[in-house]
Amino acid sequence: MKLTAKAGILWHIAKWRMTWSKRDLDYCPAGLKNPRFMSARKAVELIHDRAVVFSNGMAANARTQIYFWAVRDRFDRTGHPRELTWITVGAQGSRGKVPGSLEELGVPGLVKVWIGGHLETVKTFLKLGQEGKMEIHRMAQGQQTFLLEAQARGEDSILAKAGVGTLLDPRVDNGTPVVKGVGQSLTIVEGEYLRYRLPKIEFAIFNAPYADEEGNIYVRHAACVTENLESSLAAKKNGGKVLVCVADIIPKSEKEIFLAADKVDAIVVNPRNEQTGSIPQRRYWEMFTEGAQVDVKDAVERLRFANNILKITPVRGSVENALARMAAHLFTKVAKPGCYVNIGVGLPEEVCRLVYEGGLAKDVKFVVETGVLGGLPAMGVFFGAAINPEKIMTSAQIFHLCYEKLDVTILGLLQADCQGNINVSKRGEGPINYVGPGGLPDLAASAKILIFVGTWMAHAKMKIVDGKLKILKPGTPKFVPKVDEITFNGQEALKAGKQVYYCTNVGIFRLTGRGMELIEVMPGVDIERDITKSCTMKFVLPESGIVPTVSEDIVTGKGFKLEWKNKQRS
Repeated sequence: MKLTAKAGILWHIAKWRMTWSKRDLDYCPAGLKNPRFMSARKAVELIHDRAVVFSNGMAANARTQIYFWAVRDRFDRTGHPRELTWITVGAQGSRGKVPGSLEELGVPGLVKVWIGGHLETVKTFLKLGQEGKMEIHRMAQGQQTFLLEAQARGEDSILAKAGVGTLLDPRVDNGTPVVKGVGQSLTIVEGEYLRYRLPKIEFAIFNAPYADEEGNIYVRHAACVTENLESSLAAKKNGGKVLVCVADIIPKSEKEIFLAADKVDAIVVNPRNEQTGSIPQRRYWEMFTEGAQVDVKDAVERLRFANNILKITPVRGSVENALARMAAHLFTKVAKPGCYVNIGVGLPEEVCRLVYEGGLAKDVKFVVETGVLGGLPAMGVFFGAAINPEKIMTSAQIFHLCYEKLDVTILGLLQADCQGNINVSKRGEGPINYVGPGGLPDLAASAKILIFVGTWMAHAKMKIVDGKLKILKPGTPKFVPKVDEITFNGQEALKAGKQVYYCTNVGIFRLTGRGMELIEVMPGVDIERDITKSCTMKFVLPESGIVPTVSEDIVTGKGFKLEWKNKQRS
């Protein structure tokens, strides 16, 4: 990457950080006769007390920050709107690090009930939940998007197998309330299924690149569109309103209209709208747009450099790199060229990087929950977007596609147990430590092969010495007799005929009818000393009693090369 390119990104980030709190809640372009165009301050006056509001976006993508700021400003000035029910699907907070996220609304009295798929990043809401000042519900992201479609049809619930046997199942855990007894579950058991519900959406809020003067909305040059369409149609079907913020006004283009003007009630022109984290929509990055054909190597280097400057992605050591190589190698053994693949955050992103660097990404169709299909999933602060996406659709459409075609999902883990269950939703006690199930219930229900990737222990010290793994200091076991919360039910997956693998620093387990079977072990690992005695989870060895050792190239990276073991296309 050239020095001039690095300097450009450094200036880009510095300028963003110097101006990221800048806003004008009273701005409305002069000369517009269409009453749909108004200031943010005026638009949020439409939201009444105790309304049900749905906001769109995921992570840094398509944030509706101008509305978050305007709602908070109105509440601070007038005490209204108050006691709102707020619904989100993807993560919309910033862990207190960046202004203009959903966290702006985390003050007592403003939001009474929060329903979301991924909760961890909205720290102000979690704090209110911890203090008993907010009722918080967790939901499966895919089912949330399907409920939006249902509301647009005039229906109030759906039946699904997703989530059966997990925290969302009232027979197993609380159902949707994060705190037991605080709120009524939005899931109930109905035979072999769960029935999911959401309150009727009255206000849909979303960020789009452009509008024309008639009020038609366009998503050209967007990095993703998440639930913009379905939430808007649901709100209108329920007699509610749709509030949009756009970066600019463009000439009408009939064939490109995403949402017609008659479905829109308020349009705020915010020249500072972002395409994705740090990138103004008016100066969008082409790499994230549908049909882009930029140089992938250059784009990856740009994003990696930006993430390193922002300190978003952790620096991986030799032990974690070996784990990622092991998972990537497993992927090439169990998957086929032409497969549809979903990648989670964290270590799974490292697996994706290796698949790309190994030249195999061209044989894979990546799927992102935000609605992005094809291309190479973006990392770090840009997660949810992709480089050179083939198609950008809504989250509901991508989840439907997953149920039809998803072959493999590669995900992280917090805990695993002897039943093959996974916890990714609960880091510790109380709402303040809550993560949420995210898209896992739907990805687990739809994928044929699941690969979980995570460290063997928390806070352990390990190193690679002469091509072997050495555990210097044991940590807290992550593979336990029983997970703290079941986000993924291993036995349900087995019954459905799925392949489930667990990649850790010490080796690979596969879920079988006999239990968690150790199918590969890292060189240097003594099974009795480093696994049996340090792991409270019961596991089994292959029936032969012999556990193959991971090859040295995977451990050291020297001579490591990825290639498909099964070259027949799926």
